[in-house]
Parts: sequence; structure tokens; C-alpha cells
Amino acid sequence: MATSVGAAKAAVLKDPKIQTQIQTFQAFKPWTALPVTTSRSRLRPSPSVIRAVSTPVKPDTTTPVPKRSKVEIFKEQSNFIRYPLNEELLTDSPNINEAATQLIKFHGSYQQYDRAERGPKSYSFMLRTKNPCGKVPNRLYLVMDELADEFGIGTLRLTTRQTFQLHGVLKKDLKTVMSTIIRSMGSTLGACGDLNRNVLAPAAPFARKDYLFAQQTADNIAALLTPQSGFYYDIWVDGERFMSAEPPEVTKARNDNSHGTNFLDSPEPIYGTQFLPRKFKIAVTVPTDNSVDIFTNDIGVVVVSDANGEPLGFNVYVGGGMGRTHRLETTFPRLSEPLGFVPKEDILYAVKAIVVTQRENGRRDDRKYSRMKYLIDSWGIEKFRSVVEQYYGKKFEPIHELPEWEFKSYLGWHEQGDGGLFCGLHVDNGRIGGKMKKTLREVIEKYNLDVHLTPNQNIILCNIRSAWKRPITTALAQGGLLQPRYVDPLNLTAMACPALPMCPLAITEAERGIPDILKRVRAVFEKVGLKYNESVVIRVTGCPNGCARPYMAELGFVGDGPNSYQIWLGGTPNQTSLAKTFLNKVKVQDLEKVLEPLFYYWKRKRQTKESFGDFTVRMGFEKLQQLVDKWEGPMKSPSRYNLKLFADKETYEAVDALAKLQSKNAHQLAMEVIRNFVAAQQNGKGE
Repeated sequence: MATSVGAAKAAVLKDPKIQTQIQTFQAFKPWTALPVTTSRSRLRPSPSVIRAVSTPVKPDTTTPVPKRSKVEIFKEQSNFIRYPLNEELLTDSPNINEAATQLIKFHGSYQQYDRAERGPKSYSFMLRTKNPCGKVPNRLYLVMDELADEFGIGTLRLTTRQTFQLHGVLKKDLKTVMSTIIRSMGSTLGACGDLNRNVLAPAAPFARKDYLFAQQTADNIAALLTPQSGFYYDIWVDGERFMSAEPPEVTKARNDNSHGTNFLDSPEPIYGTQFLPRKFKIAVTVPTDNSVDIFTNDIGVVVVSDANGEPLGFNVYVGGGMGRTHRLETTFPRLSEPLGFVPKEDILYAVKAIVVTQRENGRRDDRKYSRMKYLIDSWGIEKFRSVVEQYYGKKFEPIHELPEWEFKSYLGWHEQGDGGLFCGLHVDNGRIGGKMKKTLREVIEKYNLDVHLTPNQNIILCNIRSAWKRPITTALAQGGLLQPRYVDPLNLTAMACPALPMCPLAITEAERGIPDILKRVRAVFEKVGLKYNESVVIRVTGCPNGCARPYMAELGFVGDGPNSYQIWLGGTPNQTSLAKTFLNKVKVQDLEKVLEPLFYYWKRKRQTKESFGDFTVRMGFEKLQQLVDKWEGPMKSPSRYNLKLFADKETYEAVDALAKLQSKNAHQLAMEVIRNFVAAQQNGKGE
């Protein structure tokens, strides 16, 4: 069976140092118009071997047939991700079969059912859009808002990869919803599945050379790695194409086969019949701006500019990824590492070379180990770079030194640099519903605004005129969308995945559980004397796959059982360090037993401006474990009332009684009431 051909492949295989190490996957087939079969040509005996004529020839078993996962076989037999999905969608059943369930992921959808319901499974589908850089045109936003009400569960979910998720779509409505998205300047193609996912870039609409160049590069990479065989349009719009014209440099890079990257005469020149071994994630950014969690991606691309701000090229980082499996130490989260620098005109060729290296060498037998991070961990970066360079046709230049990274949320009001303004809005866990959803639609529709989605599950309203700032601020506040100074700092950086009840992989709660966790963390802060404006990065996931990137958090909660979490410590606020497991199987009702001593000693033993994550690393987990084990509570001081808030005991007791009904203390409730009052006054509500 043939894989891709060309000079690079020949060069790699002739190199005796590499030849003994590379185990290239050999299950690709050249494309033909006939249905794909699984038959294999027989291995011919070597002509140098003399056999007796009367002796039957036994099959040559010296070369073992590579093992493949079930998903690889589904892909091979699918006629480029069409069959049997095309047939399953026509049946009256509310669900689709196993093969189609895997294939529909490539179309941007997951089959789900409500795990809380008893009796027959209530099937529905989650749709995920593809929005490079998080850009959402005005028309598409309004259409997604309508689809959520008409065919979904009435909410839109903003994801950690700058996309929408639409939950609760029934099978009978899939084609209507998909075709509507496609005809409204949107797409779900490749939002899931074994191919390049949504390409991240900073969501801020700054009119700066570096930001614009980063976003254009992300758009070009997304176009380069978009499937070409038409399966998506065949299924959902009966073959009608709705693809916008792509830049000529993208077409040129895709078609270039001077280094053996492409499948000849295939409708998928980069992906072939098998696509990639597993999901593939790419992010592009500019120096200092780590709003995209750059080191968690398979490929991280950073714009490098000269002293005048003119882009020169890119630093390229490879091998990041979050997913792992509980109690299997050979799976792990991993940060990307430097591969090298490429001139700006070569970035598409370099990205393509990296993708092809993973395509040809990533494991396809066990999907737990199929991400590119495991290939790089196995080979080492030097060997990986050497193989990529064969497909790239050039040597990577040394990486350029960059300034310190910062996490940038872009919440609140900012100048774009072109006379317009943008407004970043915090959305708890990315869930847009109820009054918030109605308000956002009214504002976006009235002022004809485009929006950008952020990798932190928030939304940015773009291209706002200065005269609109006050009425928009007032309308948003009335809809519960407050400016960031009126939102609890813990909430501003927190993230959670959807988890239960719909995610089939969830072990415990995440989105539904994080509001209570954040309130309890705030209560612990107050109990140990930490100030309101102090914060830590908290992320919660219902399973170890890491969709909300908990392994980068200062305090990560990873579901490891019913109402139980692993606790991860050691990430940093600027998302440049990997956390580590501190404790396993901590029941949700016992969180304070762990959090109180950690925050108490952080307040008392931290160095100047030392973050919580850095503190836990400096102290060491062994010492922290001792502090937790010996914890008997903070030293109690004489009871006193906060005279700044309560002038008399009766008022305090009345507020305290109300607060307990909301699982808060008197101080929390009083501060919340005061903040909301001030916000209303400043936003014009009290006029």
C-alpha cells in the first residue's frame, strides 16, 4: 500500500539513522473513484529465496501487519467521511450507528443523550462551529441565536477554542440546522474529528500590524488544512459549495508536492483517506499575548516583528496537548517546545510539514497515544525536527527570544486603534441564555455589530462608535452583563467544560458545579484574610480529557469519580507552566479541608507578588501535604462585626440570616448588594 511520495520520503527512509527509528504507518491507500475496500496485496517472497516446487508457499509473517484502531477502519471504508453517515441520517431512528457516530465528528457534531434521564435514551446532537480567530459576522451570530431557540435548548455555549456549541439538536433537524449555518457564512466542518480543529488567535480587534498579521495567518492555516473532498457539502447542502475564495498562497502551498507531502490524484491531498491519527490543534499569537494558551497546542505560532513593527516571520512551537487518562501514567498533559523560526513566507509550508510528519508517524493503533505530543515525547525534539525538515525542504532557524508572556482577557472597553471601540464581556462558563441572551441579541442586532469569541469563553463586541458606548453599557448592565470591575475576580479567569448531563465522557460535574466551588473559594479567602481583589486561576473539568485546560490552572479540579476531583496545583497566571497532581479522590464536600490550609499559608508565607501557583511550586507538594494533614483551622480572633458595613448588631444579624439562605455570609451578601447598586448608578440604571 502506498503512502505519500516524493523526495522527502525517500531521503528520510534512506537515512540509516532515521530508518531504524521511524515506524511509518502504512495503511494509506491511493484514492480511486471505486468504493474503498480493506483487501491488502500479498507480500511477494524475495527472488533470492529458492523454494521446492512441490512445497506449498506459506504466507510471509516476518513483517507484521500494523494494528489499527476501529476508527481507522471506519475512516478507510467511509468514502472520505460519507458512508454510512449519509444512509444513517435517512432512517427514522433518533440516533445513528457506531461508524456514523465517529464520522459525524468530522462534520462538527457529537451524538449525545441526557445521562440524568432514566428509561430509553433521549438522543440529540451537539453542533460546534468553526470560527478561525473567533470571528463571528453579525448575520451568523443572529442566526445561531435563532437556531438555539428553535432547534436547541435555548442557550449558546462559548467554547475554549473560540467557537459556538449548540446543544440539543434532534437528528431530524440536523440537515436544516447545518444548511442554515452554511448559508449564513458559517461552518462546522472540522470542528471535531481527526483533523485540524479551529485555529486560535487573539480575539482583540486591534488595528495593529502584528495582531492583523496573526489573524490573517490563522485564517490562512485554517484554509490550508480544510478538507477538500466535498463530503461536508454533499451531506448537508446536496453538494452545493459555499466556500469563499482563498488567497492564492494558500492554494499554492496546499498543491505543492516538491517534498513528498501530498497524496497524488486524491481529493484530499494532505489528509488522504485516513486523515490524521487524532485531533490536531493550532494557535497563532503575538509576543506577550497568551490569551490563546499557546503552549497547549500541537502547533503554536508566534509572530516575530522587527523594530518598526513589521512582521518578519514566526517562532514555531510543537507538542502541546492536555488530554490524559486516569491511573495511566503513560498518558499526560504536555507543553509545547521550540521547533525553530521560519520566515513569514514559509509558514504554510512549515505547518504542512509538521502536519504530514504527524500524519505519517503518529500512532493509529491506540487512540490514547495518537496525539502528536506522544510522537515528540518518544522521538525527542531533534529527531522530530529532522523529519519535519525533510518535508519542509529547509532547516529551521534558531528561535527568536521573546518578552515575558501575559494572560490578556480583553474584558471591558478598549480602543481598537482605528477610531472604533470594542467591549469584552465576561460570560460565566461561556453559557449564554435567558435575559443575557436576549440582551446580547438586541444590542448586536440594533448596532449591527460583529463579535469575536475568546479562548476564555467570553465574547467581544467589535467596531462600536464612541457615541454608542453609554447606551450599550446601560443595556448590557440591565441584562446582567456587567463591566469586569463589578464581577468577582475569581470568576473572571475561571473556566469549566459542560460535563454532565450531556457529555458521555464526564465523570462528575463541571459547568454546573463550578458556581458553588467559586463561592466556597471566596468564602475561604475571607476566612483566611485574603483580599477581595486577590485571585487565582481556577479551572474545572468533569473528566481527564482537559477541555477547559485545567492542567494550566493554578488550582485545577479534574473529575475522577462521582462528586470527586483530582486537585492540580502549580500553573501560573500567564499560562506558561504545567500544573501537577496534588491530591486524588477529594470529595466535593471536603474541598475546604484542602483549600483552607493552602490559602492560609499562601497569605502568610508568600513572597512579594508571588502568585498562588508559584507559591505551591516553591513550597513543594510534600510540605503542602503536611500542612493539609495537620490543619485544624486558622487561629480564631475575637468575634467582631465589620463596622464599615454594619452599624449595629441587629442589622448584621438580619443580613446574615438572608445570606445563609443563599449559602453566603453577611459580608458577601452586603458587598454584592453594594456592588450591584454602584454598577446600576454608574451605568445609568438609577437615573
